[in-house]
Amino acid sequence: MIETWRWFGPSDSITLTKIKQAGATGIVTSLHHVPTGALWEKEEILAHKKMIEGAGLTWEVIESIPVHNNIKTRTGNYQTLIENYKMSIQNAAECGVTTICYNFMPVVDWTRTNLMYRLPNNSHALRFEMTDFAAYDIYVLKREGARDCYSDAILTKAEAFYESLDADTEATLEKNIIAGLPGGEGSYTRETIKKAIDDFIQLGTEGFRANLFAFLKDVVPTAEKYGAKLCIHPDDPPFSLFGLPRVVSTAEDARRILAAYPSPANGLTMCAGSYGARGDNDLVSMVNEFHSRVYFVHLRNVTREEDGSFYESDHLDGDNDMVGLVEALLNAEAENNIKIPMRPDHGHLLEDELDDKSVKPGYGYMGRMKGLAELRGVIHAVSSMFKNK
Repeated sequence: MIETWRWFGPSDSITLTKIKQAGATGIVTSLHHVPTGALWEKEEILAHKKMIEGAGLTWEVIESIPVHNNIKTRTGNYQTLIENYKMSIQNAAECGVTTICYNFMPVVDWTRTNLMYRLPNNSHALRFEMTDFAAYDIYVLKREGARDCYSDAILTKAEAFYESLDADTEATLEKNIIAGLPGGEGSYTRETIKKAIDDFIQLGTEGFRANLFAFLKDVVPTAEKYGAKLCIHPDDPPFSLFGLPRVVSTAEDARRILAAYPSPANGLTMCAGSYGARGDNDLVSMVNEFHSRVYFVHLRNVTREEDGSFYESDHLDGDNDMVGLVEALLNAEAENNIKIPMRPDHGHLLEDELDDKSVKPGYGYMGRMKGLAELRGVIHAVSSMFKNK
């Protein structure tokens, strides 16, 4: 596998030099300064690529060219936005960057309720707590119909949690959920998110899925023509939030996406933490089934709880079989004669970076470097086993 690292551009406090010293050879990045829906110009792409290559690294994956909400709802100026998207794919491919990760999550991108969940070793992880989310949805956002989305047990705990909140804790919870996390696609106020939620709920799950399939039919031919590979990122978490439709959460969802436009240009991102937040997703089986269409990998682990809550564990701990997943990915590489870019995802915040305000949640240097080193060890060990068979 190609060891890569997510870089947030020239303003990222983790420099390209530091990334190279961590052992990565490839970069996963985006033109973060370009507004969602705007055209990616060749000059911008080439300038970004020149910075990366000047540090002795390669731009392996675009993560991502964001998909505008008007495309997802197929309303407003969505046709113009689709033309921009197609031209952005073409420009990226003609500049030599051909693997493009994107997501089709409605309203909220990846979501956590606690960005400083203390672990037994006093490092800090990202956490999604179902009780806290339900309390926000019901009592803070006051979304119509919210109570119908949760079990009686969650409702009881959510009420008690809300009653314990002070103003500062409530504000932090709201910011974590709706203000946008690193690499996400925007932020909301309490008023604007309600409107966006209503727009997507009206579509329903199958209506929203149909819009995703229509988007694939719009853009995959351009990717085919210019040698690009699109790889959709799963929902994070992989279940409904705010009653919204989710259509990239399960193996069956992935099957339907690949069948909707059967092309090598239509592929998947295997995010182990996202798919793995559901106990009914068997990641090893998914890689074995979709091996020829997995073009990018996020390797991270989670510890799941019965009510849907989870926290991000050490890369080699948690509920996902990371060793088995690496073995399946190496088999996929051998079978398809490819190298798959992978990146360590969402490292823990360790003591030396605890007071560094420049560190993005989940994207500290030391925690990801630790994760990359652990994953590198697994990859080398499994590769050696293959060689000795």
